Amino acid sequence: MADLPEDNTLRTRMQKLRVREEDLEESFIRGSGAGGQKINKTSSTVVLRHIPSGIEVRCQRERSQSQNRLIARQELCERLEAAFQTAKLEIQNEREKVRRQTRARPRGLKKRLVAGKRHRAGIKEGRGKVGGDE
Repeated sequence: MADLPEDNTLRTRMQKLRVREEDLEESFIRGSGAGGQKINKTSSTVVLRHIPSGIEVRCQRERSQSQNRLIARQELCERLEAAFQTAKLEIQNEREKVRRQTRARPRGLKKRLVAGKRHRAGIKEGRGKVGGDE
């Protein structure tokens, strides 16, 4: 990865996400789609797999294998950031849900609930007892 132009920025981004080169499985395959001979003869498509998370990135945007390696790593970083953001948001939503469920109810709402219960109790009390052995 030393010959890549944006080496320093990409490297710091990968360190921030705790992605090591040892955790990446990189392979080169022949591309697919339109392009004819240049696609069929060269193995410029990069398949980058992050082993701990299982995220796989396939890049075939450029003709150059080294540019595709750079783009694949950038895309992997974007996907990992999105996954971390989603996990963080889920935790935050769960905390917020628990907080909403356990907070004290407003005084006015409590009064209305108790008044409704007393009203229903009065209706039920007026019905009389159920049973055949009176």
